[in-house]
Amino acid sequence: MLQEIYDAINANEVNTVGSIYKMVLSMLLGAIVGYERKRKGQTAGVRTFSLIAMGATLAMLLSIYVPQEYMGLKNGDPGRIAAQVITGIGFLGAGAIIQMKGSVRGLTTAAGIWMVAIIGMAVGLGMYILSIVASALILFILVQLERIEKRVSRGSESRIIRIRTADILHEIEDYKKVLKSHRIHLSNFYVDYDYENTETRLNLIVLVKETTDYIKLFSQFETLHPTKAISLANQLNI
Repeated sequence: MLQEIYDAINANEVNTVGSIYKMVLSMLLGAIVGYERKRKGQTAGVRTFSLIAMGATLAMLLSIYVPQEYMGLKNGDPGRIAAQVITGIGFLGAGAIIQMKGSVRGLTTAAGIWMVAIIGMAVGLGMYILSIVASALILFILVQLERIEKRVSRGSESRIIRIRTADILHEIEDYKKVLKSHRIHLSNFYVDYDYENTETRLNLIVLVKETTDYIKLFSQFETLHPTKAISLANQLNI
């Protein structure tokens, strides 16, 4: 009995027992990754990742079953549906990314969605060991590498400084000099011009120390140009 189940699970042809096993395995692997994402406060969690993995597995099973059953091809052509699955997953990944005033959130989750879909496809093809190893590597990247990354950059925080001036800025060298004097690293910046109201909205993506004196920093910014508002926000990328 056990030998028959083992043979069904590892058979090249699509069968009921093997298909159920693959669907359950892909559901579990997706749920594991989804739990880690939910723990980080992401909208896409256990259910989303499980459904993505199962959907990709089912798509691979269908791509093998249809030619096998109706065209007499034993191994089918998994490449046809697989290509469409990868394209469709791109839309889901894009939906997980949030862009707001220079702050990007959800890139890691989008990459996780793409990886889980590929893992589901691998399960559908019967590559069980590779699928499990890939899932373990995803968890290692999301958990352990994050800890290492935080240790390397300990004492530094990613922030967004938003400045709204009462004139049109054509260069920001003076702001860069102030940041440099406070030993603040400027990673990137975004500029939004409002010519009708003669305003410039400047978003500075910076890496700052925990001991940064923001009051002194903002006071120096205020003296550079006529300033309407200055605010500080977190740079989220989880």
